[in-house]
Amino acid sequence: MQATPPAPTILAETVRRALSEDIDRGDITTEACVEPTAVATATLNARERVVVCGLPILEEVFAQIDLMVDVDVHVQDGEIAEAGASLATLSGPATSILLGERVALNFLQRLTGVATMTRLFVDALPDGCATRVTDTRKTTPGLRAFERYAVRCGGGYNHREDLGAAILIKDNHIAAAGGCTQAIERAQAYAPHTCRIECEVDTLAQLQEALAAEADIVMLDNFTDDEVRDAIALINSRAIVEVSGGITLERVAALGAMGVDVISVGALTHSSPSSDLGLDWG
Repeated sequence: MQATPPAPTILAETVRRALSEDIDRGDITTEACVEPTAVATATLNARERVVVCGLPILEEVFAQIDLMVDVDVHVQDGEIAEAGASLATLSGPATSILLGERVALNFLQRLTGVATMTRLFVDALPDGCATRVTDTRKTTPGLRAFERYAVRCGGGYNHREDLGAAILIKDNHIAAAGGCTQAIERAQAYAPHTCRIECEVDTLAQLQEALAAEADIVMLDNFTDDEVRDAIALINSRAIVEVSGGITLERVAALGAMGVDVISVGALTHSSPSSDLGLDWG
């Protein structure tokens, strides 16, 4: 199923802020070098194999700059494009294309990088595996909706949207509440019946405490593969199992084979390299 982009209002406002940051004082290089009446064609190309993400942003950038710029997209977000593939063609006033080039590329390179990294993790799961690869809240401030969209384009899933979306008891909550049991019991008393309680645990002893307190989901934080295996045996289907912390691409297959329900990977959004895309003139 194709991922749904961020809401149009969020898309428009985010692009508006990005353009304001770059062009509010004009583009003196283009003004100095290019005739106002010049027209041009430029092609957005992939310079490496990527999972494409961000084409609605490309369209929004030039819709805000100049409706005379025609944006003709050749692929869809979520599709794999090989090195050398043409993703879109821009045609229209040369000054307007130059004005929006960098902002558009910044978005596309960033989001395509996240989608491409996500696909690597998803593809590393064993065939037939039901394990979900998810992101975390370790996103770029102001770009969470877009980076989460990129994760979906890459075949991954999203974790909680924000602090109000779900109860996730972490180590500092446990410390502030006075213990794992106390934190879970308070959360159970506070939460509506529709809300699951997730608790992060650092050791098998803490896991036993969380299970005794009847947490719905346990997050095994920074567990080794052997520790995850022991934890799954201890849990014995009494809770949803999430593994997080220190997750590398090399570990994904083993974790999926163990039957982990969720692998959450902060690196999808905080460490994915930007993809190599270029806008080639002519």
